[in-house]
Amino acid sequence: MKEELKKRTKAFAVSIIEMTETLPRKNSTFPITNQIIRSSTSIGANYRAPLRGRSKAEFIAKLGVVVEESDETLYWLEIIAKSNS
Repeated sequence: MKEELKKRTKAFAVSIIEMTETLPRKNSTFPITNQIIRSSTSIGANYRAPLRGRSKAEFIAKLGVVVEESDETLYWLEIIAKSNS
């Protein structure tokens, strides 16, 4: 399961990067593109940290960062969808 999620979070980040390459090059898309790339790639990077946690409390705390980054990525995807970018 751990290895599967590592693969899936990496694939998700790559798919977001590829998707952002298809967005129109406008002033309004630059900050959104930057933010969504940062948050989506952070999901996988931060998922790896809890796997090295020294305690259950540390695991839970570090996994919380993954949830936050996932939620931020969802926010940016919603903005893109609503703005028809």
